[in-house]
Amino acid sequence: MTPGTMPPGGAQKDGRIDVVLHLGFAVLMVASGVRYIMRHSPADNLWTVALAAAVCALYALTAALAHPRNRHRRQRRNQWIPWMIALVAAWSTLVIVAPSFAWCSFAIFFLARRAFRGWAGYAASGVTAAATAVGLFRMSGWTDVAMLLGPLAAGALLTLVYDKIERDQEQLAATEREAGIIAERERVSREIHDTVTQGLASSLLLLEAAQRSWPDGSAQTDVAKASELLRRNLSDTRSLVHELSAPGLESGPLPEALQHAARQYMESIDVHVTGQARPIPVEVRHALLRVTQSATANIKLHAHADHASVTLGYLPEAVTLDVYDDGRGFDPGAVPLPSTSGGYGLRAMRQRVEQLGGELSVESSPGEGTIIAAQLPLGPRTGPSGEGM
Repeated sequence: MTPGTMPPGGAQKDGRIDVVLHLGFAVLMVASGVRYIMRHSPADNLWTVALAAAVCALYALTAALAHPRNRHRRQRRNQWIPWMIALVAAWSTLVIVAPSFAWCSFAIFFLARRAFRGWAGYAASGVTAAATAVGLFRMSGWTDVAMLLGPLAAGALLTLVYDKIERDQEQLAATEREAGIIAERERVSREIHDTVTQGLASSLLLLEAAQRSWPDGSAQTDVAKASELLRRNLSDTRSLVHELSAPGLESGPLPEALQHAARQYMESIDVHVTGQARPIPVEVRHALLRVTQSATANIKLHAHADHASVTLGYLPEAVTLDVYDDGRGFDPGAVPLPSTSGGYGLRAMRQRVEQLGGELSVESSPGEGTIIAAQLPLGPRTGPSGEGM
């Protein structure tokens, strides 16, 4: 599962698991270090303890960089990978030289699976299990085959369990997204009932009354009231259509659809594409279009910008959207709460993106322009992407 796709409340549970994992690593490292020092001479202790200290430092740094709160930031997304490679290499050396530290392999295994995705995660956890097996086999004098096979079997079992948990989380996230879509449909149904349907029904009653009393003066009054209701109804309908429809949602190239959506508000805006195009799920496509519309509408209404641009980026397991303007900017921390006069735009964009397991950030300051950046997770690449994606 890609970072950020956990269901609501999953991040909090994930954080608690991380705390237990890191505390367990610290306790086991201290216990293993004490055991090693008590069983070996000071000459042996020096370099081994120094290597153990380096492993602890690398673990702390990698755990901090791979934390879910940091992993969604694109500028940080690759920072922890070299450190994780260094950690696995240092740990493998340590556990082979000093098998007393083998118990800490569990924490290294799970951290490797959290930091890496796909084959890289299997490789890192496999190296951890293999190094532990070699270290314990060496400790037995190269005679106890169980010491060799035990860590390998445990690593395979943990891999199966971890993969099962990830699949369950993905299914839960999909179920909750589907429930959110159903709730949104119900909300739209209520909106249509309370605005369009009720207004049309009232207008029909007034027109029927006017028909019965025509040509009395009361008929003209009823027709005028019906006309006013129909005007309001038309306005409500246009608002709903603007909210629910998105140009090119079901078909057509996504960059063209984004450009069409953006040029409803900024005629000169262009869409740039980075990365290799790939299939985009309909709900993600819809969210990108809505964010583009909302962001460019804000530029038109508030930014007083001379230039603006939209950048669509394809990553291996995610799609990104950056909407930039060189306008007057603002302080994101000082945005007023939503009210009847507005203020719902940024909150609505963030909710729409986060509902799909993504992240939305706003970078702006007075006089410095604004960047609205969204990143939405996708499934692993399953085939060639089409031009219309």
